[in-house]
Amino acid sequence: MHQGNQSISKFFLLGLTVGSEQQKLIFMLFLCMYLVTMVGNLLIILAIINDAHLHSPMYFFLANLSFNDICFTTTTIPKMLADIPSQSPTISFAGCLTQMYFFMLLVDLDNFLLAAMAYDRYVAICHPLHYAALLNPKRCALLVVTPWVISNLVSILHLTLFKRLHLKSYILCEFFHNSPISLGTIIPFSPLGPCSTLFCHCIIYHNKL
Repeated sequence: MHQGNQSISKFFLLGLTVGSEQQKLIFMLFLCMYLVTMVGNLLIILAIINDAHLHSPMYFFLANLSFNDICFTTTTIPKMLADIPSQSPTISFAGCLTQMYFFMLLVDLDNFLLAAMAYDRYVAICHPLHYAALLNPKRCALLVVTPWVISNLVSILHLTLFKRLHLKSYILCEFFHNSPISLGTIIPFSPLGPCSTLFCHCIIYHNKL
């Protein structure tokens, strides 16, 4: 990133300083967790698609939740795995905005899908005789499409506000801490997503300029 009023080109990410052996251990640990997450969610989706007995609203929402988890994990973990062995990990400004967009989109969508699943269980328990009418295929599709639209709008709003900020610090830290942010300090980041907490902390940082 260039100083002053010039545009930002990239961010430097500073992680926890560890030896090569610890780096290998951390890399293998997160790689295994990522693979388990991917395989587990894919198996859930394939099981629901192939078994006709699972073609119900509850499993429809579960399949969408599994797909969302695959996308959410892929938004952050591969970049982190690539940065662990790197001596000077960086992320471009466009890449940071892209990661922020998908991170916020998928987090919001995850919450909406959990709410839809809770509604499904409420109808099944409290109104079992009207379950098929209340949760017909059209309404189930609406309960999935609407969160996608709302989550996209929320993510776009956050990115639009963020792009209006004038950042004057370019070193960004991958680990999160709660120390107060002042002029010239390092902006803290989340360990699983370099840009996941950027918006909130840059607002605080910007207000102190």
